[in-house]
Amino acid sequence: MADRGASALSLPDDWPDHPDPILALNHMGRFEWNLDTRVMLMDAQARDIFDLRPDESGHPDTLVTRIPPAEVVRLDTAVSQALKDGSQNYGVYFRVRRRDGTLRWTHSHGYIRRDGTGLPRRILGVVRDATEELSDSEAREAQAAQEDVLRQQTNIVQLTTAALAHARTVQDVIDVVKDTHGLTHLGATSLVMGLVEAGRIRLVAEGPADSFVPGTRITRIDEQYPMSEVVRTLSPRFIESPQEFAERYPVLWPHLTDLHITSAAYLPLIVQTRPIGAMGLLYSDRRGFTPEERNILVALCSSIAQSMQRAMFYEQEMDLAQGLQQAMLPRTIPSVPGADIAVRYRAASTGGGLGRDIGGDWYDLIPLPGGRVGAVIGDVQGHDTHAASVMGQLRIVLRAYAAEGHPPGTVMARASVFLHELDTDRSATCLYAEADLSTGVLQMVRAGHLDPLVRRADGVCHRVHVPGGLPLGLSAEFDRLDYPVGTMELDPGDVLLLCTDGLVEQPGADLDDGIDTLSALVTTGPEDVRELADRLVAVAEERGGEDDVALLLLRRRPPDSPRAGGRLQQHVAPGDPEALTEARRMVRAGVGAWGAGNRVDEIELVADELITNVLMHTEGSAVVTLRVLTGSERRLRVEVADSSSALPRRREAGESGVSGRGLLLVEILADEWGVEARGGGKCVWGEFSVTKASAFTDPTDSTDSAEHDPVPIPGPGDADADGAGHCSR
Repeated sequence: MADRGASALSLPDDWPDHPDPILALNHMGRFEWNLDTRVMLMDAQARDIFDLRPDESGHPDTLVTRIPPAEVVRLDTAVSQALKDGSQNYGVYFRVRRRDGTLRWTHSHGYIRRDGTGLPRRILGVVRDATEELSDSEAREAQAAQEDVLRQQTNIVQLTTAALAHARTVQDVIDVVKDTHGLTHLGATSLVMGLVEAGRIRLVAEGPADSFVPGTRITRIDEQYPMSEVVRTLSPRFIESPQEFAERYPVLWPHLTDLHITSAAYLPLIVQTRPIGAMGLLYSDRRGFTPEERNILVALCSSIAQSMQRAMFYEQEMDLAQGLQQAMLPRTIPSVPGADIAVRYRAASTGGGLGRDIGGDWYDLIPLPGGRVGAVIGDVQGHDTHAASVMGQLRIVLRAYAAEGHPPGTVMARASVFLHELDTDRSATCLYAEADLSTGVLQMVRAGHLDPLVRRADGVCHRVHVPGGLPLGLSAEFDRLDYPVGTMELDPGDVLLLCTDGLVEQPGADLDDGIDTLSALVTTGPEDVRELADRLVAVAEERGGEDDVALLLLRRRPPDSPRAGGRLQQHVAPGDPEALTEARRMVRAGVGAWGAGNRVDEIELVADELITNVLMHTEGSAVVTLRVLTGSERRLRVEVADSSSALPRRREAGESGVSGRGLLLVEILADEWGVEARGGGKCVWGEFSVTKASAFTDPTDSTDSAEHDPVPIPGPGDADADGAGHCSR
């Protein structure tokens, strides 16, 4: 099309004040562009073609305000190519937007004047209105090119909107907007974004690097800044030239001169007629915005505003949920003599690194009388504030039941009833372990939770199979509140590991495989429980996952000096057959774990007789204590305390033979027995010597792989666990 241009004509000395009349008659104008001074002279006809006033000519930047951005690219490409490849002339068609908004086709033909070295110095040329000259096919071609540009911009808007749908936090929204595959394809050189907070605008994003304007981090809405103006007026501001920018915002413009900004678009972020912030797009390669481009930017900004408000609501909810969960979890873990403790919590990943979810996982450590400690790990169903709230209530209830002295099975059963009666549809898994650190006796009860792991002092880690019941809440709903108690011995140096399933679950992998992987990590992990906890959580972080993680590690320390043996204790209330059964289980489990299995029947029978005496004759509750005594010989001592000051006395059995033989049995079976006054009550005790070699079996000498698994506990229906009535008093 370049061959349609007019030929070069010589310029008179008084040009452009007196344009060539022949060119004027043909609706053609002349221009001269000095490339060194960047001054452009036009005659009246040329100014009329571009719809410029006499005072608006003289600089190419002014001319660009009349040419749509897409046409500027077309013109710039033709001129730049001719300057670079040594051409003497160029010709190009482009469109001009007149003041009334109409578009007219224009043709420009320029002649490049170079110096002796070949460097271009001036361009002399002619322009003419070519609207009627172009054929319909050429017009359609140009229109198609323009539509293609708009289609590309619209596609970017659609892609950006789709990406915003996955943004959950404010930073996620900012990252999507600043993505090099997003707004920068619209030609933006720089981005600024601010959010309205307490009557001020806080800058949350700015770019490129080192482009921050001092004093604009936080600005008032009434200040003379473009973002403040669009927030006040709820209307976008399109700045189409550096001169306009400098005139409108003289305070801001001097800080932007190094960025070579030629135009800018500032748009309010509006949601439900309320401004939540503003966004600014700065350009260094365009002049002005077409109506289509303005509409696209406004539509895009509306999508960004919706995503930003959704992200702000999400962060507020997350702050509330995290604060709630932190309040529900123990603030500190108490120091426990004889044990090293480490606890960790990791919030769930929501996927794609887009933030964290709140959950119902928890841990707890409960100091108990007699040097014992209770360890709890649990997981409430769900990942929301309701799950965290239920978790907090359940943790407090479990702690209270354990501190009251109830055995592990009773603690779990009562917690299940509490959760069932709570106005919620959530269930929870839980594992409660009660350890006597002086003896190493460990009693565990499981409600639908993962089995614990134990790492022995030699480093070998294995899974401990604990008999379990239904999850909390469900067991009460289906009236299956019997939670069997597993007992084992934790040797000095052994580590007990309790965790929730988020630590072992892996996408696409079997749960048993995850437990095996965890066991291998624990086996090769650091000896220090805190370092081990950090390593396990770090592995979970690398793996990701959509479930939170709670972890509790307890290591039994070797005793610093010889200590009195451990103690197990149980409260038995009148009319509570479950507590009586649990007391029998406790005695049998403790005796077996402490290596006195050959005397278990005798000790259990004595304890049973003493408990029955309290329940029958005092109308109060009994406190049963089983302890190990060390000294010249090792003994097991059974104590049954009550609140009555009346001392027991031996009586002859009546003719019916149903009473009067209790203390006789105690005297026959126990090596020693006696009565102690204790404040407002008394304690009847019996001691059993267990110093014979046959009375002990060293668990570490056994070759049985199940040597450390929980000792089976007889149920209430077993004959040897239900001997309360086989001897009359």
